[in-house]
Amino acid sequence: MKRRVVITGMGICAPNAIGLPAFREAMFQGTSGLRHLPELQALGFRCQVGGVPKISEKILNEYFSKLELRDLLSTGLIYGTIAGMEAWKQAGLAAADAENPHWDSGIIFGTSILGVDKFRESILKIDQGNVRRLGSTAVPQTMASGISAFLAGKIGCGNQVSSNSSACSTGTEAILMAFERIQNGLADRMLAGSCSDSGPYVWGGFDAMRVVPSGYNQQPEQASRPMAESAAGFVPSSGAGALVLESLESAQGRGAHIHAEVLGGAVNCGGQRSGGSMTASNGRAVQRCITEALRTTGLKGAHIDVINGHLTATARDAEEVFNWSEALGRSGADFPFINSFKDVLGHGLSASGSMECVAAILQFEAGQVIGNRNAADLHPKISQLIAPSTVPLENTAVSPEIIAKASLGFGDVNACIIFKRYD
Repeated sequence: MKRRVVITGMGICAPNAIGLPAFREAMFQGTSGLRHLPELQALGFRCQVGGVPKISEKILNEYFSKLELRDLLSTGLIYGTIAGMEAWKQAGLAAADAENPHWDSGIIFGTSILGVDKFRESILKIDQGNVRRLGSTAVPQTMASGISAFLAGKIGCGNQVSSNSSACSTGTEAILMAFERIQNGLADRMLAGSCSDSGPYVWGGFDAMRVVPSGYNQQPEQASRPMAESAAGFVPSSGAGALVLESLESAQGRGAHIHAEVLGGAVNCGGQRSGGSMTASNGRAVQRCITEALRTTGLKGAHIDVINGHLTATARDAEEVFNWSEALGRSGADFPFINSFKDVLGHGLSASGSMECVAAILQFEAGQVIGNRNAADLHPKISQLIAPSTVPLENTAVSPEIIAKASLGFGDVNACIIFKRYD
């Protein structure tokens, strides 16, 4: 028999706040983490706006030793460690003792690119003939599984420890992978999440592709405009989100606070067919991913109260809303509430799914649907399909029971997960 899976801990390192209490306040206050970055201006970027977590020395010293900080350049590893360790602590869990790992606890923590700044430093030293000066941390800071391995050492996990990588679907996919492992009785609890490096070496390619906005450099908080007619491209950002997933029996057995239940979900790929490409989603695949997620949960489209979409503030937003409408069989005023958090978080790339899942789940406990701050000029193709009232501009006092969240990534890959309020 499949086990029920719940969420007992969450952690966040986002552009608009560090730590769950501050993040909760920032999201419901509509506080933007997007700002003008002089470094991008100096380098000649068209888009000089980005989202970078502001991490104080106090926070760094809380999560890292002086030895660890001495040679630490991987921003993604920093963000992921802060979010992951907060989630573990918030779940009421402690690190394993010096001799015995937590055999029933594991980690799936994904990323797309880890340690770009460390790579740069290493390349320069090698080219200068200073290989011996690379230090002992170059490899763990730059290998894709560096974040999950680092967290495993901090916590002492003895179950599966792995890192996935599926572009912008990474975080949501990681949560689903952790969910399946617990559901099938292979672990009692899993730390799941994702992180993304920040800075010009990560974002430069997108600037070159001209998929980012260039007209809001002096109005950074207005730059990311999901579902708006004036949307001009996504604003790159960075950070990490983390969730502790646990079997219901384990959570109840230790009296843990439960944030929400994970009902199920699905992942797929459009195969870059039928309009899908490396950078665009195959609409049929997106619809299949949503309907398969519903099938795994036994729900119908009518059961969905809130959608947290991928919705990146590009021309594809209207198509994504259309795909949701087709998959759920709902339109007009019958369409669920829909929001995108990229208006205040930016597009966190591989970190986007996990950060947005944390924010989506906070809506259960708040009894509110977070508004879309920059969507006053709703795209005509969207307003013709669904009632504008389903795209709230301000927080709306609605207590959702079921929230569907999707992440769509480069390579035509998709992930959809279904959360339920836990009573």
